[in-house]
Amino acid sequence: MRVDKFLKVSRIIKRRTVANTACDGGRVSVNGKSVKPSHEVKVGDVIEVSFGTGKVKAEILSVAPTAAKADAPSMYRIIE
Repeated sequence: MRVDKFLKVSRIIKRRTVANTACDGGRVSVNGKSVKPSHEVKVGDVIEVSFGTGKVKAEILSVAPTAAKADAPSMYRIIE
């Protein structure tokens, strides 16, 4: 699954266009490397997203094309 779509489906970022912009701006990294929106992610990858004042670091636990709002937090585990 593309990293921008995962960020949107898992609700780490609210909209896919915002996820695209974050990736293009170098604020999203997977396994320590800055990535483009089309980067493929898989279970076990560690995503780090830099926001205005902080960072979110999460490990991917599952990848699904869609997720209900209640199921979205089970797709990842916050590391820091």
